[in-house]
Amino acid sequence: ETCNRTQRSHRAAERRTRASSTAHSYTDKHNMTTTEGLIFRQLFEKVSSTYTYLLADAETKEAVIIDPVHETVERDLALCKELGVSLKQAINTHCHADHVTGTGAMKKADHSIKSGIAKASTAKADFFFEHGDIVKFGKHQLEVRATPGHTDGCVSFVLDGGKMVFTGDALLIRGCGRTDFQAGSPDLLYESVHSQIFTLPDDCVVYPAHDYKGHMSSTVKEEKTLNPRLTKTKAEFADLMNNLGLPYPAQIDRALPLNLVCGIQD
Repeated sequence: ETCNRTQRSHRAAERRTRASSTAHSYTDKHNMTTTEGLIFRQLFEKVSSTYTYLLADAETKEAVIIDPVHETVERDLALCKELGVSLKQAINTHCHADHVTGTGAMKKADHSIKSGIAKASTAKADFFFEHGDIVKFGKHQLEVRATPGHTDGCVSFVLDGGKMVFTGDALLIRGCGRTDFQAGSPDLLYESVHSQIFTLPDDCVVYPAHDYKGHMSSTVKEEKTLNPRLTKTKAEFADLMNNLGLPYPAQIDRALPLNLVCGIQD
């Protein structure tokens, strides 16, 4: 019995050691890229098929959330509490038309949270970023890259020099955002993706704002070679995007006015 207790104790110690060693690094199963000291969660809102991303420094517990959705704010804040991280910044890749941002509700729940969005979006927020700006959380950082074309205020966030990129609607998995409203431009979107995203390392993991087919992530190399829209010439791409004939976004009349004021609802 003493021997059994000792063996159980050793096994428990091994489990704790393994948990400790993995708690401070994030490995993307898509391509096994490891980011040391990163807490990372990809979250999903099913009505608008929106991905929200929570990133935190494992040591300082400082956290940032990308593209939160109003309807899932309670879930996201509860997750922060469970993980023991302190959410400092809630940022958007652009002024969304298909859902109401959760930044306003998060600020109401916790006045220490600051909202951010691109200055070019003309939406309200606590702080604004432009191309080349840096959003820091602990030892990690997100580089802001202007990627307009879906809207004139779109940005992508590049993590730690190119480990991951959060592309919003500029680049989707095997697709891209529409360009027929909110000052969209197929020519500008094509240039943005090719100059600001496709120049990142091939193994950089691509995390979009939406997916409608069950995909979760891709890589820069995959999208450079397999994206059926963005592997075309610019002229072919513009012709395609100008003739998609997409329906009017279901939530735009509610979402866009609210998102211009940080999603704050009276």
